[in-house]
Amino acid sequence: MPGTRYRPPSAPSTALITRAGHDRLKAELDRLWRVERPEVVVALAAAAAEGDRSENAEYTYRKRQLAGIDRRVRYLTKRLAHLKVIETIPGDREAVYFGAWVRVLLLESDSEREHRIVGPDEIDTALGWISIDSPFARALLKRRVDDEFDFEHGGTVSRFLILAVSYAGPIA
Repeated sequence: MPGTRYRPPSAPSTALITRAGHDRLKAELDRLWRVERPEVVVALAAAAAEGDRSENAEYTYRKRQLAGIDRRVRYLTKRLAHLKVIETIPGDREAVYFGAWVRVLLLESDSEREHRIVGPDEIDTALGWISIDSPFARALLKRRVDDEFDFEHGGTVSRFLILAVSYAGPIA
């Protein structure tokens, strides 16, 4: 449909999360509800008391800020109700499953990378945490140490080797 803004709905994300990720989301919800929202409500009331709201930038800013907090609170409340916390370690610790730290070697450049497979709510590229829904994580799943695999990205194919898998923490 050229010329329209229609975008097909995105696929639903996996509702898995680690215990630490779940605790972080609950802490964020608690902080938003008990700390940030009351502060913004007080600031909004103070801005509203200043008079003409149509030209009051502080009032407009606080209303938007409150709407953003309320939106995030609604999202977190719904999302936390649907998430499944995964705390068990698979019996086969040599294979890659949810929660695993995986060290891979890019064979073309002989460079190593470490990733952790987490839920979509826990992604952190700085730490190398990737969503279980990502194509690279899907390529890693069920593979074992010393497995080689091809991964296609951006029209090129790269070959990887799995060097190590850990469920206890980052690979030293």
